[in-house]
Amino acid sequence: MLGLRRDRLLTLLLLGALLAADLYFHLGPRVRRRLRPRERPPGCPCARRAAPSAPRPAARHVPPAEPDGGGPGSKLRALFAHPLYNEPEEPPLLGPEDSLLAGPEALRYYRRKVARWNRRHKIYKEQLNLTSLDPPLQLRLETSWVQFHLGISRHGLYSRSSPVVSKLLHDMRHLPTISADYSQDEKALLGACDCTQIVKPSGVHLKLVLRFSDFGKAMFKPMRQLRDEETPEDFFYFIDFQRHNAEIAAFHLDRILDFRRVPPTVGRLVNVTKEILEVTKNEILQSVFFLSPASNVCFFAKCPYLCKTEYAVCGNPHLLEGSLSAFLPSLNLAPRLSVPSPWIRSYSLAGKEEWEVNPLYCDTVKQVYPHSSSGRLLNIIDMAIFDFLTGNMDRHHYETFSKFGDDGFLIHLDNARGFGRHSHDEISILSPLSQCCRR
Repeated sequence: MLGLRRDRLLTLLLLGALLAADLYFHLGPRVRRRLRPRERPPGCPCARRAAPSAPRPAARHVPPAEPDGGGPGSKLRALFAHPLYNEPEEPPLLGPEDSLLAGPEALRYYRRKVARWNRRHKIYKEQLNLTSLDPPLQLRLETSWVQFHLGISRHGLYSRSSPVVSKLLHDMRHLPTISADYSQDEKALLGACDCTQIVKPSGVHLKLVLRFSDFGKAMFKPMRQLRDEETPEDFFYFIDFQRHNAEIAAFHLDRILDFRRVPPTVGRLVNVTKEILEVTKNEILQSVFFLSPASNVCFFAKCPYLCKTEYAVCGNPHLLEGSLSAFLPSLNLAPRLSVPSPWIRSYSLAGKEEWEVNPLYCDTVKQVYPHSSSGRLLNIIDMAIFDFLTGNMDRHHYETFSKFGDDGFLIHLDNARGFGRHSHDEISILSPLSQCCRR
């Protein structure tokens, strides 16, 4: 009986010692840190920024507020105020070869485009016996889309300190439309598919080209899914819906990462009747508008892929949410190369590409031009990291501006299949990084 009591005493003493040690080494320091004022390390850039006696150098620039949630208290504005985004700009341009466009040549080209549009618009009105009091369009140098085009350089689509991006986003969101049409790829494929064979609303995303009253253009991608709707686990990446808000989020992420390789993109509520149907001259586009049983105005792609009314997009009853991405300069002014990605996927139910089964695949890629003698491979790895963060598995091609050669940056276009599953990280997207950076 005495032995049992001694064991209990020893157990209590041991537990007490453990509790005292925990209080002294673990809980005590945490309580003291909570009670004393917070101190910043001397090398912390946040402390330097917060100190009232250390004014910010004049060269530093805070990007202007975004029209979509970028007010004085916005998180984006606070993020871009961080010293990380106030580092000195990239090296100054050395000459005309560093800018994508030659200013005088580009302006002459755009003036001819405006004059041609005015002539065609006048003929169209006369054919329909319509009278219009609207004056002819005039090209203005100060318009945001012109300044955006003239500001593209070998360092990115826009400079870190450019005030043009905020103005361009505002204009795309608010300016009235003067024309609407199918995109060129959908025009090229009209009638090239058999609509009776379509089983899923996949493939080319229903998108339209909208032109604004300042003669700027943007790609409109309508809302197809609810915001909280995720890609089902059993869906292959090539039959997934394309999300308009993925394009918007990709632009902001690209800007946060300081790539500046995604064209400026903004959301907008579009009146499909006034801003698309009533301004389009495309008879095929006019013919695919209809009134749904719920009295909503809807439209669909004639062909390919989305050629049935059950795959249409509808307003509520006229307003339809979507994304608007700024157009890049015309290929006549700034030719681009479209190159198949070395890490392209099979786009089949069972097939696999070589990179999916060969861990040494990058050794072969490094021996092939242009990856053998330029920074192209590093740019592909950058793009793979960006696609991993967005969850985009649909990067089958990439584009570069021909003028900037093999070391030019890759344009991060077509991000609508990103952000499909917030709870899943697709590690295979990082294959360019994991295969090419082996020790």
